[in-house]
Amino acid sequence: MSTASTQEVNRAVIADRSSTIRRALGGRSIVLVGIMGVGKSTIGKRLSQYLDIPFVDADKEIEKAAGMSIEDIFDQFGEEAFRSGEKKVIKRLMAEGQKILATGGGAFMNEDIRSDVSHGGVSVWLNADLEILMKRVQRRANRPLLKTEDPEATMQALLDERNPIYALSDIHIESRTVSRDVIAVEVVDVLAQRLPSIAEERGWS
Repeated sequence: MSTASTQEVNRAVIADRSSTIRRALGGRSIVLVGIMGVGKSTIGKRLSQYLDIPFVDADKEIEKAAGMSIEDIFDQFGEEAFRSGEKKVIKRLMAEGQKILATGGGAFMNEDIRSDVSHGGVSVWLNADLEILMKRVQRRANRPLLKTEDPEATMQALLDERNPIYALSDIHIESRTVSRDVIAVEVVDVLAQRLPSIAEERGWS
């Protein structure tokens, strides 16, 4: 089969699986969770193209609502104030209609946010090992939680604390050193397989 024919088949398969996913969601959202640097925004944007569902980055919405960067919120008001604003913004976003929502690394740790996500959609945990994460986060200097003497040890401590909570997500995907397209297609595949049963278990109609 030629490359062009293969691409056509792939597009047809993705379109079919996308229809399955949208039917099962019934207007609900897909929420991406995971530690900083795991690729929630890049994967979310690709999923948006595949599924024809709008993409929203929660951190960008928090910055828009606050009128300042997340780094400045942390510096001026502290993490507690940031988490309070984060909770309000995500609750609003979950109530505003269907979307693919990329959340900040600490958002899913909040029980109320987890409840809002569970009622309003399906959660997808993007997981990655420490080495991959450190290579990615070192490209950006605006990570408030990593402004420590030993960022790698800090990241490991965050993983130890958060991974058991991330594991409560509906879908688990390993984010590896491959293209975002590969991971996004994998998310589509798993959602198409799992979402109908999740929808049935939760009584979605």
